[in-house]
Amino acid sequence: MSSRLFNYLKNDLLVINYQQLRHGHKIRGKPPGVARTLKQRLEEMRRTDPELDFKVDIGFKPIKLSRRETTTSYMEYVKEVRKNPELERKSRRKELILDLEDIKTDWSTTIAPYQIKTIAEHYNIFSDLFGDAYFYPSLPMDIKYDNNDEFIPTVHRGNLLKASDTQQVPKINYKAAPDSLWTLLLTTPDANFTSRELEYCHWFIGNIPGNDIDKGDLLIDYMRPIPPMGIGLCRYIFILYKQNKQIDFSEYHKEAPCLELEKRNWKTIDFYRKYQDIITPASLAFFQTEWDQSLQDFYHHTLKMKSPKFEYDFPPPYIRPQEWFPIRQPFNLYMDRYRDPKDINKDFLMKKLQKTHPFKGPERPLKYPRAYAFDRDMPSWLKLELSKEQLKQGRINDIE
Repeated sequence: MSSRLFNYLKNDLLVINYQQLRHGHKIRGKPPGVARTLKQRLEEMRRTDPELDFKVDIGFKPIKLSRRETTTSYMEYVKEVRKNPELERKSRRKELILDLEDIKTDWSTTIAPYQIKTIAEHYNIFSDLFGDAYFYPSLPMDIKYDNNDEFIPTVHRGNLLKASDTQQVPKINYKAAPDSLWTLLLTTPDANFTSRELEYCHWFIGNIPGNDIDKGDLLIDYMRPIPPMGIGLCRYIFILYKQNKQIDFSEYHKEAPCLELEKRNWKTIDFYRKYQDIITPASLAFFQTEWDQSLQDFYHHTLKMKSPKFEYDFPPPYIRPQEWFPIRQPFNLYMDRYRDPKDINKDFLMKKLQKTHPFKGPERPLKYPRAYAFDRDMPSWLKLELSKEQLKQGRINDIE
């Protein structure tokens, strides 16, 4: 009935026309005709100074492949593969097996130096070790930690290894002429306890004849990586230098075992500047690792020092000034906002220890905790806290 009445009277109703209003606005910053365009801003951000940003190549020149020759050889290889029906048959039946060693060999002799250099630049290897210098790692180097396990940790280019897997001296292999001389260094630019500008030298062998590491001069014995707790991943870098002649490295010699970290302080750029006329970096490999439980014993019993632990100091969150009479705020949670979080965690831990017998262990939890009634005189906020503890909800999980 109401809808029919509305249809009769809708033409007599007052029609209200809504007019759209456009509110005023202000231009933030300079007007478009005066302000710089996005293209101009990007050009200014990416502008480089040829004198300040100049990089020096201190390594060997990599083999520069002709694009025409590479394309021609690739097309010839594709034609040969397509003419081979046996390969096509194995591929369809998923029986085709590729030799990864051959693939690795082809990669190392073609574009490997360029790609390894790009990876090293991504991890700031050159800037942290050599400053404004770089090099193309032209010599492949195979580094493995043989721990007599089924899994053999191998150092590649920034891969992650456990600190417990790098305790023993690694096995290093590379191709070199028997009459050539080499220098091997293992250093880390991260987590030096003395200075930010210094590194730690974990291994130094000089005057290596060919690829026989054992016949080289052991100047600084191998020390396992020691990343401190709390700083995250640390880089450990192997660098292989080629020598032009025999070098006297006696000033760097340290008695083994060298367990004083200050004696292992190192500066790669100073070392290279001193011998830049007779050594040339030829190979590079590095891995990343972080603290694990195996380092606790190494710090305490081998290095005879406390295990360092770092915590990131986050900026404190904004908390509005405390009020005398906060309205509609939970009593306990409101008061805890203005306390030190360590004090709150300590209170929770003390509650847990009070309920734990030194010989019998902690109390057995109630089978039906919600079946027990609270006292009538107990405040509501305390009832809520006890209910959360019984149900294992909220902050109680931080210590349970």
